[in-house]
Formats: sequence, structure tokens, C-alpha cells
Amino acid sequence: MDHLWAPEPRTEWCLGTICGNCSGLSAPEDPQADSSVSPLPHLEAKIQQTHSLARLLTKYAEQLLQEYVQHQGDPFGLPGFSPPRPPVAGLSAPAPGHAGLPVPERLRLDAAALAVLPPLLDVVRRRQAELNPRAARLLRRLEDAARQARALGAAVEAVLGALGAETGGPRAEPATAAAAAIAAAATGGVFPAKVLGLRVCSLYLEWVSRTEADLGQLAPGGPA
Repeated sequence: MDHLWAPEPRTEWCLGTICGNCSGLSAPEDPQADSSVSPLPHLEAKIQQTHSLARLLTKYAEQLLQEYVQHQGDPFGLPGFSPPRPPVAGLSAPAPGHAGLPVPERLRLDAAALAVLPPLLDVVRRRQAELNPRAARLLRRLEDAARQARALGAAVEAVLGALGAETGGPRAEPATAAAAAIAAAATGGVFPAKVLGLRVCSLYLEWVSRTEADLGQLAPGGPA
């Protein structure tokens, strides 16, 4: 993983421009403490760490998608092949206007998608275990992706909490319903199951990449 660093205090960076409230970020008053001490370096380190995780997982998601395509046979991977993009219950691609939303709202949407993805990736892994039982690396990547999506989602929720922004709360029921729906769809035939798995892997890449970009708006050195 990329080396993580905690930047020097930057008292001029007021996160109130992002979350609308800096009161939860101010240090407790202590007459014997240096008035320049601020919790911002800790918050910046948390954001930087989560951003670095998202960047790493984007690379892993790209590798997963390539690995998935390689094991599906023709016509997957053939030049000019444009696979169908079936709807996935409970999950869609980032909306075109996503980048124009306030950063906390973007992160809430990112966290919601990341919460739905693990059970969907588990369904794809189980179906691939039937279709490609010898593809050990692909199955391992799918298992890792489910765990990593869960970890990134929790990290994004922690950033939202540190910013004083509301989180989306528990999402167990939507995730379970989405997994049940895709499990039923995946039994509809070999080709539809492969296409559906490809769609889930593609959505995983899109959301992890989107999360990386959204966190980049908060990371030190990111866009103003």
C-alpha cells in the first residue's frame, strides 16, 4: 500500500466549507495548551489514508475485471464485442451529475454502493466457482474484492463521521435484497450469468474509482 503521511497542521484549511460546520472539529480549550494545536492533522491523515486505500483498490478492481474477462471465453474479450449491460438490483453506476454534488453527499452515495457490493461479489464468486472451478486466482480476487469493498465502505463512513456529516446508517436489508435478486438472475443461464458477473465487476471498478476521486477532493493537495 502507498506510504501514508500526516501533513503539517494547516490551520487555514477550514472544513466548514465542506461540511458546513467546523464546531465539531475545534480542539478543547486548555489554558495551558498551545492555541495553535488543531485536530486537523489527524483528520487530514484519516482522509489521506482512506484516499490511498481507494487508490490501491482501484488498481485491484482493474485487475479483477481483466481476470474475469479472461476466464469467460468467447465472445468476451474479443475486439468489438460490446456486452449487454443488464440492470443490477439495488445498484447502478454513478449518476452523471454525481461529481457536481457536495462532497459529503458524494461520499454517502459511495458508502451506500460499497455496502451493497460485497454480497453481489459473493454471488458472482459462487457462480464462477461452478463455471470456472479451476480459476483459483479469479475466485480469490472476487473474495478479496468483497472484503475490500466492505473495508473501504467502513473507512468512508469513518471519514463522514469525522467531518461531522450524517452517514447513511445500516444498509443490511438493501444489500441482502440485492444479493437475492442477482442470485436468482445468475441462475438464468451460462451466458446471462457471465454477463451479469461482468456487470458487477464493472460497477465495482466504477464505484471504487469514483470513491477515490471524491476523496481526492478532501485529500491534502487535492482540488480546492
